[in-house]
Amino acid sequence: MHAPVLVLNEATKRETGSKVHHANIQASKAVADIIRTTLGPRSMLKMLLDPTGGIVLTNDGNAILRELDVAHPAAKTMLELSRTQDEEVGDGTTSVIILAGEMLYAAEPFIDKAFHPTVICRAYSKALEDAIAALDQIAFEINVNDRQMLLNIVRSCIGTKFTSRFGTLIADLAIDAVNTITVDLGNGIREVDIKKYVKVEKIPGGQLEDSKVLTGVMFNKDVVSPGKMRRRIANPRIILLDSPLEYKKGENMTNAELMNEDDWTVLLKMEEEYIENICSHILRFKPDLVITEKGLSDLASHYLSKAGVSAIRRIRKTDNNRIARACGATIVNRPEELQESDVGTGAGLFEVEKIGDEFFAYIVQCKDPKACTVLLRGASKDILNEVERNLQDALGVARNVIKDAKLVPGGGAAELAISSILKKKSSSIEGIEQWPYKAAARAFEVIPRTLAQNCGVNVIRTMTSLQARHADGKDPNIGIDGNSGVISDMKELGIWDSYGVKVQTFKTAIEAACMLLRIDDIVSGIKKKQAGGPAAPAKPQVEDEKDADGEQILPE
Repeated sequence: MHAPVLVLNEATKRETGSKVHHANIQASKAVADIIRTTLGPRSMLKMLLDPTGGIVLTNDGNAILRELDVAHPAAKTMLELSRTQDEEVGDGTTSVIILAGEMLYAAEPFIDKAFHPTVICRAYSKALEDAIAALDQIAFEINVNDRQMLLNIVRSCIGTKFTSRFGTLIADLAIDAVNTITVDLGNGIREVDIKKYVKVEKIPGGQLEDSKVLTGVMFNKDVVSPGKMRRRIANPRIILLDSPLEYKKGENMTNAELMNEDDWTVLLKMEEEYIENICSHILRFKPDLVITEKGLSDLASHYLSKAGVSAIRRIRKTDNNRIARACGATIVNRPEELQESDVGTGAGLFEVEKIGDEFFAYIVQCKDPKACTVLLRGASKDILNEVERNLQDALGVARNVIKDAKLVPGGGAAELAISSILKKKSSSIEGIEQWPYKAAARAFEVIPRTLAQNCGVNVIRTMTSLQARHADGKDPNIGIDGNSGVISDMKELGIWDSYGVKVQTFKTAIEAACMLLRIDDIVSGIKKKQAGGPAAPAKPQVEDEKDADGEQILPE
């Protein structure tokens, strides 16, 4: 048998060996260097210009990387890391990129010395296992009902953000929202779905201090007939539908042949009777508010307003789901199948308010709302967008802590403790894997080192002092105060990180570094259009077959 031959045409580019490794490492390091200055409370902001001329000011790692336009495949992989981290745990998007970049940079000397990438990856995987085991040693459990502790955790995680100057405002909003939607499933398992059940509504105007978490939901809609329908109802009975309250047309275009003048009247009467019939099914349950995702005709509006029922139409499905969860209603597909148990009675107040030029409907004061809306007010859209990004991070932190109530010290203390433990362990590892393992141990120090750099202190002195404090391994809580750059006890300052976020950061960063190191070939098979080349062969024309009536017969 002959070995398979890779045939490369003129348009195919190929890079191999250490050239690829160096290119990937340089690209990854370039991405890490872009957002290195956005780590910590003394972080710098980035001004992003999008193609349409819009400006975004932020220090959120994920928001910055989302706007980057990169061509190198390794750099694109690094951008994906940030997105994965954000979707998985909602925090640590900057740390994961910096750590992955440092892990790759630490591997460069070994590539130069002709170490096989598999050896380096094996050492890194061993370092990851030992790092998570070390993290378990320094982690401790907390009581999730201790609000002050939760507040400290969320504040320390978002203390690096723009909104940190407003005190505990964002942290309070995040904790209230997460506590509202948490469902205890028993056996210590909690369901916290912030994507589905926490809606952030941004309304320019007012002050940031006017922001609040509503005990229910709010959406940008007004009642169908403002003059006839009530805009304020106490303890409303709510019916939710996802079917239209209008005459149902045929599935395909229906042609009705009318012979006499009276036939038209009969047809209109049938439509009226159909809508009256649907409305009578709904009105049997004496609702105060009917909300549908589809259309609602003027006739249906007339019947409902005559019975003193307010109606809202064309609401988003996601909003409808939140309302159902907040007031205890069930979304019904067919009004004929309505039951008393489908009616929502858990809301204390329905109200429509005008804010600025728009109307907003509130369903609030719910008895047991398992969904909520966070109302954000602020001076301008740009500020509100940045506040929302900060709030999403805070919500992610609060969710992680409530789902997995374990903490590790912040301010780079956890990374320094892990680095110290791994350095001691490296001497017991046999063979050449010891060197990449030791390099991985040193790479963990990039987080505290970057914090020190962003504080503007003497990095070498600070890091030497920190390493000396962690050498005996007795106090893993010693880290850097991100505001002043002073070496401090994180326990006294109340600076904590979520255990779940740290584990995810380490796993994502090291596994991505290993994946990029194992690339030894980049083959680009993008074919360029050849100028003046032969034109593509034309498709043969087939004459369409026709049936007896001259209609075209489509091929099976």
